[in-house]
Amino acid sequence: MKINKIYFSIVASLLLVYACTDLEEELRGEITTDINIEGISSGGSGGGGDALSSAFVALRNAGTANHGGYFALQALVTDETVIAAKGGDWYDGGVLIELHKHTFTASNGFINGAWNQQYSGINTVNELLASGLDAGSNAQLRVLRAFFYWRLMDLFGNVKIITSPGVDAPQASRSEVFDFVESEILAALGIDSVLSMDLSESPLGVGDNKYRINRWAALGLLSKIYLNSEVYTGNARYDEAAAAAGYVIDNGPYTLCSTGCSVPNLGKRPSVASDPDSLEGFAAIFAPNNENNPEIIWSVQYDEATAGGMNFSQMTLHYSSQFTWNFQDQPWNGYATLEEFYNSFDDNDRRKKASFIAGPQLDFGGSAVLDYASDDGNPPLNYTPQINELEPNSLREAGARMGKYSFKQFGRPDMDNDYVIVRLGELYLNRAEALARAAGDWSLAGPDVNVIRSRAGVGPLSPITADSFLAERGREMFQETSRRTDLIRFDKFTGTWWEKPASAETRELFPIPFEQIQASNGSLTQNPGY
Repeated sequence: MKINKIYFSIVASLLLVYACTDLEEELRGEITTDINIEGISSGGSGGGGDALSSAFVALRNAGTANHGGYFALQALVTDETVIAAKGGDWYDGGVLIELHKHTFTASNGFINGAWNQQYSGINTVNELLASGLDAGSNAQLRVLRAFFYWRLMDLFGNVKIITSPGVDAPQASRSEVFDFVESEILAALGIDSVLSMDLSESPLGVGDNKYRINRWAALGLLSKIYLNSEVYTGNARYDEAAAAAGYVIDNGPYTLCSTGCSVPNLGKRPSVASDPDSLEGFAAIFAPNNENNPEIIWSVQYDEATAGGMNFSQMTLHYSSQFTWNFQDQPWNGYATLEEFYNSFDDNDRRKKASFIAGPQLDFGGSAVLDYASDDGNPPLNYTPQINELEPNSLREAGARMGKYSFKQFGRPDMDNDYVIVRLGELYLNRAEALARAAGDWSLAGPDVNVIRSRAGVGPLSPITADSFLAERGREMFQETSRRTDLIRFDKFTGTWWEKPASAETRELFPIPFEQIQASNGSLTQNPGY
């Protein structure tokens, strides 16, 4: 590995500057820009522009992999992740505590943000559909719009189905939104049902452009929607969920990323012997150089130079972790994993190491990373699974951190990793669950579940119950915006976990944002319980 012109200027004592933002302090360190490290580039994932670019940019900007909207709502209301208040840092008027405790109201800014993000994407798609594109482009756009509406249906239930630019619509029921989403995807596939599939008339292609929607991506999305149909409409559609997932597994060109599927480890520290030269299997799916991973069916393009918006390194890591990866900017020290969720992984489960940052932290040179404002009297930074309290004074290093979308050396605040929407590993779990639920026999999930567990280096799951399956799905799908939806489907969302009391069933839907109610002139009705 060759390094030219790397200059470090790090003062021995770090002056802490406190402010009333999430960036509580400023560590004094500088890394100059003229850097050339073999195997580490500052460029992005490529992709190129086409007539659909603005629509897929809208998906990138729809809260997909950053703080403040869709990702936050799917994660922070679950037993997966939390942002604890560290004195005045990250309290943010109590909105994050509300999300964790399920006491959120229609005035919560994250909820309004998620609403606006999805409708902004829908508006972009509607404008493109009205511009007269070819049949293949229109089919992709209809599926993308259906994806935005699936998010809205899942989050809010009854929403407006707007299909033309500048035209309002009445509020539709959740079942009506479901029917619309299903019909749009089926039309793009050129079929009436996934139970008898002849895709020869589909305007969707079969090429493996992971930043666009092909037939396999549309079917993968349908499997997610059918899996949750009973929640959305009261009618179970498990046979169809299994059929859609199974068709992709059996006929698509995708393979699970396992032994031999690897990429160079762009986060490697030369002086830390435990850092591997490459990331293999599960870890490779989510790496900064994951753009050609054979398991990914549909992903959102992010890169640090031209496709910004993925901020996980900033959102989760402690301020001092800047010196582990030589980041351009200091992280914010926010998102952490709940201890019970972290401990649900066996220590020999490869997904545990790939998904979390935990334990004592070392810098680029292999020395201990220090927190000079440590609040536990021990300056070496050590991410502890236990979080002492939700508020008001959570310890600054408490909680294992999100590391599934791993980090690279000299990373900027916007990461290079592409964010996965549909991948083959999830489709194995979708088929497993759908087959089990359709037959009322969880043992039928075994073959597909154990394919996934074998990749993770752990033995077969036995016996399989609804609870053990949900736990396994959590281990596989952490940080992929599925946990809230999964907990609701398994009737666990209103239960209790750390610092979260039992909540009312009405909390399974978010409130229609107050700002949207006010602007609707009476055309939006609030969800029950708010």
